[in-house]
Amino acid sequence: MVRPLKHPVAVLGSALAAVLVGGCGGPEGLRVEGGALEPSKVTGPVYVADAMGQPLQRPTGVGLTELVTVTGLSWRDWGGPTARATGKLSGEWCLPGCATKPYEATLTLSGLERQERVAYYRRATVEPKTPEELPAAAVNVQFQGIRLSVPEF
Repeated sequence: MVRPLKHPVAVLGSALAAVLVGGCGGPEGLRVEGGALEPSKVTGPVYVADAMGQPLQRPTGVGLTELVTVTGLSWRDWGGPTARATGKLSGEWCLPGCATKPYEATLTLSGLERQERVAYYRRATVEPKTPEELPAAAVNVQFQGIRLSVPEF
């Protein structure tokens, strides 16, 4: 004949105390083995958004702001932490002279932001090959650390 327990709560409490005191690890504590997990790399297309928010991949020309446009781009790097290209710099600040003879420059994109299945560059820097040749109006134009638009998903 099976006897019913007189105090089932006391028995349950004793069992729980034994587990808590004994713990799940040995006297040295919890030990983790193996290498740390690395986040999976996101693959997918990489874009730069122009001043109007239009996504572009390896563009031959891009309007970075309402005042800064770089055309004739020849890309050396694309898709990594930075992208670099050489091209021709122009904008309203240098008209009418640069309409026919834009300035040689290097464009660097940085701040790669990965999103679900794509990535966008967040910043641009334009370095004129011969800054001393730029007109006086260029002093009022931002060429360094240009914030680029990045769509939100």
